[in-house]
Parts: sequence; C-alpha cells; structure tokens
Amino acid sequence: MLCVCFMLANFRGMVQHGLPLEIGDTVQILEKCEGRYESMKTKNFETVIPTEDSVITEITMTLRDWGTMWKQLYMRNEGDLFHRLWHVMNEILELRQQVLVGHLTHDRLSDIKQHITARLDWGNEQLGLDLVPRRDFSMVDPDEISITELYRLMERRHRRREAPPQASMHHLFLQMKSMMSSNLGEELEVFYSVYDSREMRPISERFFVRLNKQGLPKSPEKTERQCTLFVDLGSSDLRKDVYVVAHIFRIGRMVAGEKKSVSNTQYKRPYGCAVISVADLLTADFKDDHVLKIYSCNAESEWYQIHDSIIRKVGSRYSHIGTNTGLNVSLQLLHGDMEQIRKDYMRLFTRNVSITKRLGFSDIIIPGEIRNDLYVTLERGEFEKGGKSVARNVEVTVYLLGGDGQVLKGLVCCGSGEPGVDEHRSFVLYHSNSPRWAEQIKLPIPLEMFHGTHLRFELRHCSSKTPLSKEKGEKKLFGFSFVPLMQDDGRPLPDGTHELIVHKCEETADLQDPARYLKLPFSKASLQPGNNQTIKNSKESFWIQSSLCSTKLTQNGDMLDLLKWRVHPDRIIDCLPKLKDIDGTEIVKFLQDTLDTLFGILDESPQRYGLKVFDCLVHVINLLQDSKFQLFKPVMDNYIENHFAGALSYRDLIRVLKWYVDRIIDAEHQEQIQQVLKASEYLFKYIVQSRRLYAAATGGQNEEEFRCSVHELFKSIHLFLSHESKGISPITHTQAVFLRSFPTVCCELLKIFSMREVANLARDTLSSLPALTHTDCPLQAVKLQCMAKTVDSPLYINPESRCVLLPVVLRLLHTHLQEQRELVLCANILTSMLTLNTPATECGVSEEVNLVMESLSGVLLRTILEVTNRPQPAATSLRLQYQDVTGEFVACLLTLLQQLKDKEYQQLLSRFPTKDELTSFLLQLFTVFRILIRPDMFPKDWTVMRLVANNVIITTILYLSDTLRNNFLNEKFDFKVWESYFYLCIIFINQPCLQLEMFPPSKRKKVLEKYGDMRVMIGCEIFSMWQHLGDYKLNLIPTLIGPFMEVTLVPQMDLRNVLIPIFHDMMDCEQQRSGNFKQVEAKLIDKLDGLMSEGKGDETYRELFNNILLKKIERETWRESGVSHIATVTRLMERLLDYRDCMKIGEVDGKTMGCTVNLLNFYKTELNKEEMYIRYIHKLYELHLKAQNYTEASYTLLLYDELLEWTERPLREFLTYPMQSEWQRKECLHLTIVHNFDRGKCWENCIILCRELANQYEAYYDYRNLSKMRMMEASFYDKIMNQQRLEPEFFRVGFYGKKFPFFLRNKEFVCRGNDYERLEAFQQRMLSEFPHAIAMQHANLPDQTIHQADAQYLQIYAVCPVPENQDVLQRDGVPNNIKSFYKVNHIWRFRYDRPFHKGTKDKENEFKSLWVERTTLTLAQSLPGISRWFEVEKRELVEMSPLENASEVIENKTLQLRTLIAQCQMRQMLNINPLTMCLNGVIDAAVNGGLARYQEAFFAKDYIANHPEDGEKITRLRELMFEQAHILEFGLAVHEKFVPQDMRPLHKKLVDQFHVMRSSLGIQFPAYVRVSPLHFANGSPRTCRTPVPNAISPEGGRIVARRSPLSYPAVNRYSSSSLSSQASNEVSNITGQSESSDEVFNMQPSPSTSSLSSNHSGSHNVNSSAPSSNRASPLPSDKHKHSRENACLSPRDRLCSGIFSSPLDPTQVRVLPPPLFNIGSLCKNVRSLSPMPTTRSPQKSIVPPLTPSPTDGLPMGSLASHSPARSGSYSSGISSLSRCSVSETCGIDLPPPDPPLPPTVPTDVPIRRGSKTPPPYSVYERNNPRRATPLPHSLSVPPSTDNPSLSSKPQLNRVQRINSEPRHRPTPRKVSQL
Repeated sequence: MLCVCFMLANFRGMVQHGLPLEIGDTVQILEKCEGRYESMKTKNFETVIPTEDSVITEITMTLRDWGTMWKQLYMRNEGDLFHRLWHVMNEILELRQQVLVGHLTHDRLSDIKQHITARLDWGNEQLGLDLVPRRDFSMVDPDEISITELYRLMERRHRRREAPPQASMHHLFLQMKSMMSSNLGEELEVFYSVYDSREMRPISERFFVRLNKQGLPKSPEKTERQCTLFVDLGSSDLRKDVYVVAHIFRIGRMVAGEKKSVSNTQYKRPYGCAVISVADLLTADFKDDHVLKIYSCNAESEWYQIHDSIIRKVGSRYSHIGTNTGLNVSLQLLHGDMEQIRKDYMRLFTRNVSITKRLGFSDIIIPGEIRNDLYVTLERGEFEKGGKSVARNVEVTVYLLGGDGQVLKGLVCCGSGEPGVDEHRSFVLYHSNSPRWAEQIKLPIPLEMFHGTHLRFELRHCSSKTPLSKEKGEKKLFGFSFVPLMQDDGRPLPDGTHELIVHKCEETADLQDPARYLKLPFSKASLQPGNNQTIKNSKESFWIQSSLCSTKLTQNGDMLDLLKWRVHPDRIIDCLPKLKDIDGTEIVKFLQDTLDTLFGILDESPQRYGLKVFDCLVHVINLLQDSKFQLFKPVMDNYIENHFAGALSYRDLIRVLKWYVDRIIDAEHQEQIQQVLKASEYLFKYIVQSRRLYAAATGGQNEEEFRCSVHELFKSIHLFLSHESKGISPITHTQAVFLRSFPTVCCELLKIFSMREVANLARDTLSSLPALTHTDCPLQAVKLQCMAKTVDSPLYINPESRCVLLPVVLRLLHTHLQEQRELVLCANILTSMLTLNTPATECGVSEEVNLVMESLSGVLLRTILEVTNRPQPAATSLRLQYQDVTGEFVACLLTLLQQLKDKEYQQLLSRFPTKDELTSFLLQLFTVFRILIRPDMFPKDWTVMRLVANNVIITTILYLSDTLRNNFLNEKFDFKVWESYFYLCIIFINQPCLQLEMFPPSKRKKVLEKYGDMRVMIGCEIFSMWQHLGDYKLNLIPTLIGPFMEVTLVPQMDLRNVLIPIFHDMMDCEQQRSGNFKQVEAKLIDKLDGLMSEGKGDETYRELFNNILLKKIERETWRESGVSHIATVTRLMERLLDYRDCMKIGEVDGKTMGCTVNLLNFYKTELNKEEMYIRYIHKLYELHLKAQNYTEASYTLLLYDELLEWTERPLREFLTYPMQSEWQRKECLHLTIVHNFDRGKCWENCIILCRELANQYEAYYDYRNLSKMRMMEASFYDKIMNQQRLEPEFFRVGFYGKKFPFFLRNKEFVCRGNDYERLEAFQQRMLSEFPHAIAMQHANLPDQTIHQADAQYLQIYAVCPVPENQDVLQRDGVPNNIKSFYKVNHIWRFRYDRPFHKGTKDKENEFKSLWVERTTLTLAQSLPGISRWFEVEKRELVEMSPLENASEVIENKTLQLRTLIAQCQMRQMLNINPLTMCLNGVIDAAVNGGLARYQEAFFAKDYIANHPEDGEKITRLRELMFEQAHILEFGLAVHEKFVPQDMRPLHKKLVDQFHVMRSSLGIQFPAYVRVSPLHFANGSPRTCRTPVPNAISPEGGRIVARRSPLSYPAVNRYSSSSLSSQASNEVSNITGQSESSDEVFNMQPSPSTSSLSSNHSGSHNVNSSAPSSNRASPLPSDKHKHSRENACLSPRDRLCSGIFSSPLDPTQVRVLPPPLFNIGSLCKNVRSLSPMPTTRSPQKSIVPPLTPSPTDGLPMGSLASHSPARSGSYSSGISSLSRCSVSETCGIDLPPPDPPLPPTVPTDVPIRRGSKTPPPYSVYERNNPRRATPLPHSLSVPPSTDNPSLSSKPQLNRVQRINSEPRHRPTPRKVSQL
C-alpha cells in the first residue's frame, strides 16, 4: 500500500526531526515500524518521526506497572493509597484519551502533558518507583545526553519534589453562601475586604454582596455576585494581623423593630461585623467552609472602628449577635500568578468570578497593566443641629459629574461583585452630628474623561418624624460639598485627606447647574488668607480621603516638568537631577516616555547635558534591578530593539563611560562609579544598538573608529581590573560590580564583533584580574560567578571561541579546587562545561576532554574525597547544597571517564612519571568509585543515575585491569592496589541497585536489555585477575576470604559458579604454604554468621558450595581434610539458614528457640568459637525472657556464668556488660539468674546460687550483702513451703518429612509444656508453629516412606517423667511442696506405656492376655534446661507380662491409698471426697470385678502349672493383694472417723462390701493390735519433734506385730487402677453435698502435728480428646473416675501416670526382695511399732533434730546434671510404681546403740549433716573446677601492669583468702553445664 500526501502550506521544519516543506511538495510514507515510527521521503530528503507521543508511551508502560502494585495495595489493606491511586489512574486515562484524539491547541496540549507527568511522578513516588528524568514532558534517554546534564535533570526534579518553589503572589478565593439568623426580616448588604490591623488600613477593594430576607444571595444564578478572588496579596500579607473583614448593613427602617406605619423609607443602617485571620487559612489545602461570628457595635459612633475593636478584643465596644447568627462562607488561599491559577484551578473559573483588586499597585508591577482608579473614602463630618432639638441623621449621596455638568453613568462602584451605579448613598448613623463613616467607593474613570470631572457630595437629614403636611420619612437636603478631580496645573487630585467646605443648600434645583458652584472654593486648604472668612469660620466640614492608582496619570510635578522639557527647556538643568528623587513607580509607568526624553535631551546638547543624562539613564537602568520593577526589563529590551532611535548616542555613551572608568583608581568615592558599572549591561545594549542604527543608516561608516573606541574602553577596564588592593578596598567592590555584568556585555558585543574577537576580548579581560587575592576577598567568588555565566553563554558554546576560553577556565578552576574554595561555583562551572560533551558529540571533544583530564583529574579526585569525608551540616539548606556539590563533582568525573577510550586511558596513565604517582592515582580513583557505589550517594529512587554510573565504573575497571597486570605484578607487586581493586569489585557486585532479583519483571527486563547483568561481568573479571596473581595470592588470602564469601552469596547462579572455585584455590594455596587450611576455614566460619544473619545466602547456595568444592578437591592429596572442612561449613550453613528462617517469622516459639540451641551447641562443640557461643547464649536468653520462660532463661545464662571464675581479671565491655572485673560480672550473672529462677519458681536452684554468693561475700567480709543473701535464701525456703507450683506436662514430638528444618528433620523430642497446657492445647500450638504439618493419629514409629516424604508430619503424645533420684520421693514426712520439685526437674528419662493383647483374648477375663509395651526415652540433656525441648538420644522398648502388669497396678493403687489416708489424717485434705472415691473404686469394683479377676487369671492351678517360672511373681501379687486389703481396712477406719454424717450410709455400704471382698480373697487376719500405718523408717525429726497423741490412730495406740503396710514411700504420680470403677450415683450425690459440710477438714494442722505430705492424687497427663482436670486443683476428686475400657484405651485416649522404674527394666535388673511380710511371723521381734516413738528425744538422738534442707550438705562442684539416668514412664490406663527395697523402707526400728563419740573432723573439711535429700539438680565433685581453656581474647582485656589492691580489702586478695583460710562450711560450688 502506497501512501502519498500533498502539502497545502509551507512548513519551515525548524523543530526536532522537522522536514522543511513548501506548498505542493509530495510526501511519501515509506514504512511503518512496529506501529511506532514512520519514514518519509521527499526531494531526496528522508526523516523518521514517531507515530505515538512519548508521553502516551510512558503512560502505557507506567500504568502496567501500577496495575500490579495497585492490586498488592488491596492485599496489604492500604485502603487510602489504593483509592487515591485508583482516581489518579482514571484521571490519567482520561487525559490520555484527550491527547490521542488530537483536537487540542498547542498550549492546551502542553498543559495536559504537564498535568499527566505530574500525576505520573506522584504515583511513582507513592509506590516507591524510580524517578524518571524528563525534558519538556518527555523521558530522556541517558545515552543521548551527558551524565552532568542527566544529573541536573534528576536533581532539578528531585529538588522540586522535595522543596516546591515558593510563590511570590497569593490570592484569596471567597464565596458567600448564606447568613444564618433566626430574626431576619430585612435585606442585607455585606462588604468584604482585606484589612491590615498593623497599619490599620484596608489593603484591598471591597466585595459587595446583596442578601435577601432569607439571608441568601439575591442573584444566585450570577456567580460573580457571590464569588470573588482577592488578587495580588504579597507574601508579607500572609500573617496573623491581616484579616478578612465583613461589614453588614441592613436595608430597612431607621430603628430596628419600628412600626411599619411610622415610615416607608428604606435606610442603610449598620448591623454587624465579622472577622477571620488570613493566617488561619494557610493550613487549608482545599476550600473550607467557615461560619463567622457576627458582632454588633454597642455605640454607633464607634462603628467606623468596630472591626478593629473585634480584632483587638475590646469587648466593651461590641457584643455577639445570638448564637445562631453567622456568615457561612468558603475561603481558600491560592498561590502563584494569575495565569497559573487559572490553569490549576479551572473549576473555580468555569463560571464568572469577580476580581477584587488590591488598593494601589501590587508588590510586582506587571507591564502592560492599565489602571486608572480613584478611591474615595467618606471619612467623617461635622454638622450643626440646624435648629433641631436632637442631632441629625446624615446621609451622603455621591455623584460623579463630567465637564458638561452631567452625571456620569455607572462609574460609581461600591464594591466588586455589583455593577457600577450613578450615585452612591452612604449608610446613616442615628442622631449624630459628627458621623464617621469610613466608607470606601471606587471611581474607574477613563483617562479621556478625567479632565473636567468633579465629585459632588449631597448631605441630607433623614427623619421618620416629619410634619403631617409632608411625606413621612423625607430626606431633606441641607448642604453639599464638591471637589474637582484635576488641578489647574494638570495634575490629578493629590492623595490624602481633604477637608471640604459644606455649602448651605436646601433645594435640589440649586444644584442643577454645576457652573454656579464650581467657582466657589471647595476645600478649606484652598482658601486664601483674608478671603471668605464666613466660609472659613464655618463649623461645618466634610472630610474625604482620596487615593489614585493610575498607570497613565501622575501626581508628581517634577515628572511632568521632565516629560514637557520642550515646553520649558530652561528647566532641564533643574529637572534632570530631580529624576533620582521621583518614586520609581512613577518612572516605570512612563518608562518609554522617560527614555525618549533623556535621549532627546542628549541629542539636543550632548556636551551640555551628556553627563547628567548619562547619570539619569544609569538611575533608570538600576531602578529595574529592584524586584518590584524587574518585570519591566523586557519593556526596556523591547524599547531598545524597536523604539530606540539614538543613532549617535553610542559616541557619548562610550565617552562618558570611559571617563568614569578612568577615574576609578583615583576616585575617593566609588558609589557613583559602582552604579555606572552596575548598569553596564544595558549601557552596552544602548551602545551596540546605537552603532547598529548608525551603521544601517550610513552603510557602516566609521567602523574602525568605533572599534578603536571600544578597545580603548576595554584597555581602561583592564587597567582598573588589574589593580591589586591590600585587603578589601572600595576598588575591589568596584571590580566585583563590573565582573557581575561582564558576561552579558560579551553577549552584546557578539552582535557587532566576531566570535573569535569577542573571545579574545573576554580572555584578556579575565586574565587581567590579579592572580593572588586575599582569602576573604569577595572578588574570588565574583570571578567564579563571572566564569560561570561565561561558560553558560553562547560565547563558550561555540567551539571556535571555546578553545580560546578553555585554558583560562581550567586554570581558574584548578586554583580554586586546589585550595578547596568556592566548591559550589566550581562544581557548577565544571558541570556546565561538560554538559556540552554528549555521547553524540564525543568525536569532536576528545582533545578538550584530554585537556580537562590532564588539568583537573587529580585535583578533582582529591576534591571528591575531601567533600565526602566532611560531616554533613545539620541545616536543611546547607545539607542540600552539600549533596549537590558532591553529586555534581561525581557527575563531572563520570562524564570525563565516559568520554575516554582506550587510547585516552593510555595517554592519561602515561602522564604519571613514577610508579608512586600512578599508585596514588589508582588508589584515589578506586576510593572514589567505592564512594559512588554507596547507597547514600544518590537518592533512593535515582536508579537511572546509578545504572549509568555503574556502567562507567565497570568500563573503567576493565580498562584498568591491563594496567594492574602490566605494572603491579611480579617484583612490582603492590598489595594496597590489588586489595583496593578487589574490594572495589566486591562492593560493586553487592550494591543494592544491581540486585536484579528484587526488581519487578518489567524493570529487570529493561536493565538486562540495556546493560546486561553487570555483576556477572565484574565477577568474571575478578576470577581472571585472581588467576593472574599466581604466587601472590597468598598475600591476599586472609584478607579477601570474607569479601569473596559475601560476593558468592549473591543470588546469581552464574556469578556463584564463577567465584566459588576461588575458595578451592585459596585452600590449595594455604595447604601448600602451611600444610593445612585452618586459616581459610576460620575466616569462612567467622564471616558466615554475620552474612547469613543479614539475609544473604539460601539453600541453593549451600548445595552449590558443597557440590562445587567437593568436585574440585577430588584429585587433591589433601582431599580428606578438605571434605571435613567443607562438611563443617555446610553444616554451619544449614543451621544458620534454619536460624534465619525462624527469626524472619518474628514470633518467639519452640522452633526459634530450638534452632538457637542447635546453633549454640554447634559453635561450642564443633567449632569451639566461644565468643559466638556466648553471643548466642544471650540471644537465646532474650528469646526466653520474651516468651516468659524464666526457668529456661536462667539455665541459659548459667552457661555463660560457668565460664567465669571468682577472680579479679579485667574484662572488656561486651554486649550489654560494661568494663568490669570477672568477679563483678559473675556476681551480676548470679543475681540475674537467681532473679529469673525466682520468677520461674525454681527456688531450690536459687538456694544453691545464694549459698555460693554468700560464701563469696563472707570470704570478702562483705557482711551487708551476706545478710541480704541469707535473708533472700530464707525467703526462698518460705516460698517453697507456702506457694503453690504447677507441675508441667511433658510431650513427645516427632518431626518427620523432608520439609522440616535440618535440626528437626526425622528426629523426636520431648517437650516441657507450658502452665495449664494439656495435650490438645499443645497439639494446636505445634500445628500453628508448623501450619503445613500433618498430625499423625497413631503412636507407632513411622517408616522410611514418611521419613523421605516431601511434606511435614507431626507425631505428638504425652509421656511420663522418670525422676532420677528418688531419695526425697521415697522419704516419708517430706512435704509435697518439696517433692513436687524433684518429680518434674532434672528429668532425663521419660516413659510411655501402650497396652496390647498377645495371643487369644479371653472375653471373660481380658487381664489374662493384657500386656504392656513400655517405651523409655532418654534425652541428650535433662529437662528443664536451656530449651523447653531436647532431642531423644536413646529409645528402649520393654514388654511387661500380664502378671507383672497386675502387680504394678495393685502396688500403685496401694500407694495411692496410703497417700490419701496420710493426707486425711494430717488434715492436709480440705475434703474427704478423694478418699471416699478411691475406697469406693477399689472395694466396690462392680465394673471389672476387682481383685477377683486377678485371682481368677493368675491364681488358677492351670496358670501356675503352665508358668512355673512365675512362682515368685505370683507370690508377690498375692502379697500385694493382702497388703491392699490391710490398707483398705485401715482406710475405712480413718474414713469412719472423718466421714460427715450425711455420708454415713455410704461408709456403712463400703464396710459391708469390704467384708465381702475380704472373704472372697480368703484372707484371715490374726488377732493383732491395729496401729496407724503412718510409720517412718527412721522417724521423721522434721515432723515428729514432739510426741503426737494417739488420736492420730482411729482406735488409739494399739501395737501391731508386723510391718505396717503403709510404710512404703508415698509418691506423687499414680493413676487409678484398672480394678477401680466409677462411684455410684448415690456416692456422687453424697460427695457433692459433703464438700462444704464437714468442718473437720477446714481445720489447719498444728505446727507440731506430723503430716505425711504427698502431692494431690490423680493423673495430670491426659492423652485423649477429652479435657483433663487441673493438676493444681485442691479438689481432684473427678480425676479418679475410670471404666473398664480405660485399660484398653489407645495411647492418646488414656490417663497416664507412673514415675518409678519397672522391675523388668533391662537397665535396672535387680533381684526381687523377699515378701514384705509374713503373716505367721508378724508378732516376732516386735519392739515399738508406734509411728511416733515417744521414747526418742531430739536431744539424745545422734540424728539431728531437724532434717537438713534440700540443699544442705552437698558435695563441692557445680550444678551439673550428667549422671546416669534411671528410666521410667507413665502410660494411659495402666500405671506402674517401682517398689522400694526393704532396706530402704523397713518399718521396724532396732534399738539404738549407745551414742558413739563424735568423729574428729579436720579443719579443712567442711562439716556436713547427713541427708538423703538430693539436690535440685545433680552436683558433682571436681578436682579442677575450671577448664584449662581461658576466656577468648575478645572477652578480656590485658591486666594492668600495676594493679594496686583496693584499700578497703584485706591484704590478701579474694582468691588467696578463700584458698588459705580454713572454713567449717561448704566451699563455693560452681554451676556446671545444664
């Protein structure tokens, strides 16, 4: 398809890619490329134009990126930004549609593009996207402009966004909406104005709004009558004392509330006033509605100043008009010039808006503005009563009359918003002969009508009470005043106050002919002395104030005389000097006329008036330098270009100018000369234009004469510029004044001289300046400013003249950069110079670039280093300036380097004569590059600038690589250069702006297409340079290991493949040098922790690191050690990655703590990195504190405590610890640990630590702290006995599957649950920590399929702790509060029982085949410890036969009974229900048959015959059954004593059933004396210090001839036997009623009463879906309800209990003891079997009267816990209690032997009291309590050479004293590993 177009009009083609065409030319479209470009050809000319606007292209790309991020805003619940961005996107799409339609004017299209780009930039900023460099609304390609220009574009846009330009003009938009009032009945007139309370005058015209009787605008359809814009408010007007004032007048009767019949005339009367400060509107970004309070004046005579009274809060002069009255207005401040306001706020101007002007001219006078406004204010009057008894009500009517005496129509304006009227009637003040109105009107009189016009003021008295013959309410004329607007000399009425004469007049007809009164005097000031005395002495006067604002009329007589110089030529001499005294406003109003006058006088007589005209011209030119008149410079330029006609003026101007210049050096006063030189720019403009006019008129005559005069002038200039002054002199200031305007002078000379000629002139002028000037001389900065303007001028842009000026510029820059002065100006100059060097023009600027590099390269590098090392100033403006200087210098350096090619690099480097200079240059360059790469070098969103800079850096690095290889290898090797090179490359790769993985896909694609992945490029260069090092690698190995590791962690696969082999090279080099690579390994490990914690590295890197290095070392001789090293580093990576992943979640859970423990142990055991070990100890400690795991936190901190000794070794500041001695730090740690143990209720541990601290204080004689420590220790004993502690549950957790972290994968742990946490809650917590895990519903070990599955499986069930030391638990009389600690602390082993049936199940008796599978789990560390869970180290599986199971069940139930009976006897039970339930469950076994089932199963002859090996076990079972029967009997006796009356029937039922059960067992009890079963093996001195009455036994003190069946130790953990059954409904009801009825169980035991303590009964571990009861509840009666099915429940559905080891435990195989008692020999060898032997006295016994405390008498050593553990567990339904040996629990006391002599105790051995109570956790003896390895060097400081001992201490130091002084007490123990 061929497309041909024909031109219908000429087109010059002066725009970019423009095609010049003429009418009739043919244009052929050749092709269309991807819909974006078209190619045209005509007349052998071809071009390419875009088919789509660049703004449209940017919109398309940007909105695509926004769309994705916009959806993410919704997902992140950022609703505000989501909706705002949605509106902006819609707005951009609408504007895009307008641009695509193409029906827009050029100006409108530019406005829309500007609006679009503003919205795009706003959205990019809000979304954190990059700043887009633009020029003329289009994106800029960085490759098409220089880097300096790119920087300026970016900086300009960034600065505009950070600090938007401050507008100098402001405008106030006001919209009158309504007046709210409840009693309106009259129309209102409201006048708004802007009032300056400081100067007490209005600064704007008035805005006039009429309101109807409802308080609404009368003409709502005419918006200009209710909306206005107060324009031209200056910045000084936006302050607190500038107000918007509203005066309100009512139109109605004279007196409010007056009867209608009194008068029908309408009067304008004062109503109220409202004010609001303009400063209150500054914070409003949009149009706000305001309700202004209205105040009335208390006295009408004060009305003229009511607004001022309100502002000053003079409350006595005004009062508030009702609470429901107010003005409802909208106010909004707008900023900028009017043209910009109309564009930005188009919605305000869619309808008409009235403009309310400023009184007088604005701060900036705009040329071309035409104003001729006369403002008249009716000030006040003084009138006589005129024969009236009361004062008059005066109304003033104002008329404007022309020269013909006719009233001028529509030229009287009361205010904007209403059209002009013919007359104005003032408001009326009631009964006032001295009224004050202060009412302003405007008279916009045309210039041609101004002459002959006058104002007439008619004065009338208004009264509603007139004679009956006249109409009511007549307004009677009683006088008038007038004033002409033009004086006789042609000047208008002067500004100011005028006292007018009041002429008597009572008839309006007398005023019909103005000529009759115009001859009369109008003002008392105009009266001649002695004339018209009658008028002068009149008491009546009328005052007005006038102000003229005119661009055509002047009130200045001197100005008129000058402009009319031809009429009075004799006055020229006097008029010219007076021009300097005329107000500048008057001069600029008549600027062209003034200039014509001056040059006319100059042409008239140059010799006579030349100097004076020159001075006047200088004054006028300098007047335009004022900011108020600066907009008139274009007016003067236009005058010079189009209206100036002085063809001969150049001669006189050059002559006078040279005369002034020649006098500079000798002149005493420089002020006038400086004014002349300040105006030199426009003087030369006049000179040049005059010469051009003369040359055009004469054909170029006198050209040589003109050139000579100009050169002579510049010789004089060079002479005064070369003058050197000492210090700062007036001549120095004069030199500076000329230099400021010199660049513009050169630009003017280019109009008549050639480029080369002007360049030489500029060079000579700049070179004439003195080289050496004072440091503080202002000439230095002015020289640079002059140079900056010169570089920006066309003179430097031209290549021909640039080669002339460049050496001068470089010399000046070098001097200032060398001295570090005026850096801002130097940066601007250098940036402007290099902005010309674009990539497109680089072929022509190579010589210039070489010249700049040769002159400035070194000093530029030093300047950048100096500037970047300075601290940034605090002030915002200075900080921005600092950033600009740094950025500009950097951009200049990058531009220079960008222009260099290989040849230029060689030339640059060859200029350094010595290697040291080359080394210095390279080091400086590398350092600057590192500075450029810093994130704070450029703002965050300057990605374009960063990528361009990186592209230059990488190019330079590649060029310099050859230089390093050629000049710094072999014998010339330089470590600093190579180290700096590698560090630069490493920092380059790691910079954030090159991490493409973090970019959005579209942005990443653009970067890769334009620059590629620069990280891979530089990585390949690193590897290449490393290979070239050869043997010199050894010099860099220790230094670069860490940086190389950091580089390889960058997630770029190609980069990792390239650089990871370098580690193999390092290992090989180190192996060859030292025979190992320990140094490489240590550096890698040290660096890994920090890098991984920063988020670097991933699982892919770990695998890649392992695979690449293993492959590399396959053939190495040191392969074995290499594999070990790689494995160590890989394992560390695994743990660090796990730790980082856990910490990312931000939640403190078991996974996070377990990961920390795993990493901590790795650093200690495998790496022996003590400092890292200690750091992670404290990280774990903080995690525990955050989770409120105070016990675990204490154990964790104890790890650090045990590394320290009680020595005076100084320790440096570390973590949060100050510099202190080792003793002080250990003391601090002890106290912290004690505090946390206290919070965790582990008071037994607190006691041990307190004792250790107390020993130290005692050794130091620090008795004050010793006393505190002993009191603290005593408080812990009180807490043990008085406070209740919850016993935690323990859970076994298995983590299976490959999706778990390494430290959990396919491992099983035992976890210590939280307080009150049961199985269900624990399961939910674990599933929440691992939301993707699948909970396994069985307790069987999973197979390999589960282990290798790509998923997460959790297996959780409850386990029972097996206490390690049972001495305390087996001892009778130890309170439960003490025992409870040892049952759940220092636990290594846990047990889980699973019942199953082996063989055929007997349906009649299931116990025959009921086996138990007992699993014992041994942990790596004991619980509690530094973590809430520890890994299972060993698993043991044992099967228990049905017979063994039966024996264990009965034994456990017996022990449970004994405990409950003891608690009941000792009054430790608040309720007897638990004992009742337990007795009922055993005796009334209605569900499963009770003991009869066991008799049937195991006592049958068939079973005994078939299992002869179980003879002893059967005997044991029988003995246990008999023992249980005796316990039941005693229990019933105790129950009978304490049972309440309402439960007596139940007790009787139990007694009857017991006799039936005993008969079924065939038990025949011999006659014996019953005693209490509470018999202690050794007697409990703790609880039996005094005899206890026999009332403790139900039947008194009866002697028993056998061992008490309750002499077995009570235990804490047990469960209901399978023999038990649920209580009947009757029992349940009675139990419920008796809980609060029996007062016996509310009694407190006596302090002297023995109490057998035991924990509450019932299981606390529930492994089923049903919730379990609270272990800490004092009423655990509901915990003993079991059914037959309980014995067969799955492990998840049964109650679990049992703590002691099984007799069949293979680890504890022991010979079963003989039967506990023989019924036939119970009465033999009986001594006194009373449980409370009264014959034993504490004073006579060798046993101490008090049992030692749980921690007394411990052996020396730390609190370690690594002793062999004894197994034990509890199961669901089937419980097991290990039996105690007879030797430990024998209830028969032998006669005590004679007391032996006390043994001799050596003085150096501490005296210990015997105790079987174990410590809270294991302690052990250590010969060497300290490790041989000292603290790491990083944690200690070298001891001082002279360390005098403290004066307060004894002569021996603490350690010596402890070792030398014998003490009869335990020595301090050391807390060991936990």
